[in-house]
Amino acid sequence: MSIEIGIDTGGTFTDLVCRVAGAPERVLKIASTPDDPSRAVREGLARLARDPGIDLARVSRFVHGTTVATNAVLERKGARTGIITTEGFRDVLEIGRQIRTAIYELELAPEPPVFLAPGARRREVRERIGADGRVLVPLDEASVVEAADRLVAEGVESVAVALLFSFLNPAHERRVAAIVAERHPRLALSLSSEVDPAFREYERTVVTAFDAYVKPVLSRYLARMAGEIAGAGVPAPLQVMLSRGGISAASGAARRPVRLFLSGPAAGVIGGGGAGAAAGLRDLITVDIGGTSCDIALITGGKPLVRPEGRIDGFAVRAPMVDVNAIGAGGGSIAWIDDAGGLRVGPHSAGAVPGPACYGRGGKEATVTDASLVLGYLNAKCFAGGTMRLDARRARAAIEDRVATPLGLGIEEAALGIHRVVNAQMAEGMRLVSIRQGFDPRDFALVALGGAGPVHAAALAEELEIARIVVPRHPGVLSAAGLLAAPVEHEVSVGFPRDLDHTSVAELRAALEGLDARAGRLMAGEPVAAGEVRTSHAADLCFVGQSHYLEVAVDLDEPEPLAAIYRRFRAAHERVFGYGAESPARIVNLRSVHSAGGRNAPPKGPFEAERETSRAPAPPRRRAAILDGASKAQRVPVHARAALGPGETLAGPAIVEQADTTTVLRAGWTAEALAGGLLLLRREEGVGVPPRDRPP
Repeated sequence: MSIEIGIDTGGTFTDLVCRVAGAPERVLKIASTPDDPSRAVREGLARLARDPGIDLARVSRFVHGTTVATNAVLERKGARTGIITTEGFRDVLEIGRQIRTAIYELELAPEPPVFLAPGARRREVRERIGADGRVLVPLDEASVVEAADRLVAEGVESVAVALLFSFLNPAHERRVAAIVAERHPRLALSLSSEVDPAFREYERTVVTAFDAYVKPVLSRYLARMAGEIAGAGVPAPLQVMLSRGGISAASGAARRPVRLFLSGPAAGVIGGGGAGAAAGLRDLITVDIGGTSCDIALITGGKPLVRPEGRIDGFAVRAPMVDVNAIGAGGGSIAWIDDAGGLRVGPHSAGAVPGPACYGRGGKEATVTDASLVLGYLNAKCFAGGTMRLDARRARAAIEDRVATPLGLGIEEAALGIHRVVNAQMAEGMRLVSIRQGFDPRDFALVALGGAGPVHAAALAEELEIARIVVPRHPGVLSAAGLLAAPVEHEVSVGFPRDLDHTSVAELRAALEGLDARAGRLMAGEPVAAGEVRTSHAADLCFVGQSHYLEVAVDLDEPEPLAAIYRRFRAAHERVFGYGAESPARIVNLRSVHSAGGRNAPPKGPFEAERETSRAPAPPRRRAAILDGASKAQRVPVHARAALGPGETLAGPAIVEQADTTTVLRAGWTAEALAGGLLLLRREEGVGVPPRDRPP
């Protein structure tokens, strides 16, 4: 009996999916424990252990998605960090770039993340590597000893080593690390030549400092998690989700923790891609709406877009990440009135504690979940799989006090306003991940994830003229399911600055073979056979003189590979920026990705088996709900998701309920139950969908 467990820790809930070969899937939603996320994991394992059909001693895979790295930055609870850099470059972190993200702010705050290592914790060493990788000034080891000792005197726990041009020649960084490790073995170390071996001194210093900042925190957490699962009797090794959509052994992830910033959201994108593939769709926009945030991503041709740089708490971090646009809009987002008397929603969230007012845990603020309850979308008696009962009276009181009375509106009008505002914010986020990348959202299907995704999906699709929506079998826990669908993956890169016209295939092949060797060593620590590993190569290119680059695939076995690289770059440039010049191109970085395993779609079978043996479904109930902008409630049918068999269809307006979410079906939409438990929502003709977007 094969058993696999995926656990994703979110801001409000911790989601668990357990798959047992030949048996129905088990899913759990547990209130997160932000003070110690492993407590919620421990509770989930304890619940599974009480299931007579599950023997934890037979678990073969245990994959975890975590927000610990991100939370350490958001809450400023990372390690006390120091930086060792080349003499004369101590203030690279503080100088930053001449880029203002808020160009209309009259009072500007410093945008570089100086909190990582203030001036007193940045030390210089005498050495110099030239722009061609040659040693210009040998490393002065006495200055390394002095720098390390002074940092320890400042109380640092972790050190980032970022020397000039170390991405071309890492010898000095490696020697610095050896000296510091010998003298202060308890210090955590992050080397820029390992974390981000690419040009641009500021970006490389920042990402290395972030890596050092979260390394002790994440190492302790992963060690504690490994102890928890071992203590629960699980023999499988701990694996974690990386930001670019693959998984890695926990020990390997702890060596480069900066690659875990989007651990949870990346899992949702992988799960969404699997659900879309099961419905026969490969071009998708995933919208994962949880308790505290809305994570939006684009999948084209069955593959998520991966960007070389992400943003964490407003700071640019140059680490490969699934291109997720995360906005502060979720079920727990708080509705408030700004100084101009306008209704705003988020980014502040009520979180898991105290949570929305309707949770009855002391929350007084009006949230999106409170509005959903007032509008009739949610079942107050059976929320989050029946683990919670919602208090409609508290929800109405909070909306009346915080929104309705200040704006002179009725309670239902205020609740509708909250939904319209948060939907507008989410729709704008969807435009950013699609139109910004040169894609028309009307060419895509929407995949609704998270506990609140299917509640808002139809309204978002109408806003963007999207014709189809996929609601996965268990959308509220799809991030946890995505963990089990993701491949084991390792990515390594190297700076390779040279003009494409002056590069030979032999030079490229030699560089890529070196990267393959490094990736192979990382993959050797994973439980995969060498014959299962797939290898792909890519290069970052820009036009000569350009400051920003785009990633394109590299295949040296195709005819005229350099010309093919140039053609792909021009096509990508035209798609993203609207033009492609006949100008010379320059390679910036090379990249090798080794992956193994992974599934294209979620498993099928148990859902249908469950339904075939169940009794005939009861007729749908009815509930008062306000849909489609109506000012008054109407009685709409409420269907049980488990009662819908393959091929059955519903017409809106209607509500479909299940343990982990609620699907709101607006007028003009139909829902068809597909094999495997999926719901495919289609917008009817004549309600604004262009003919080219009609489903086949």
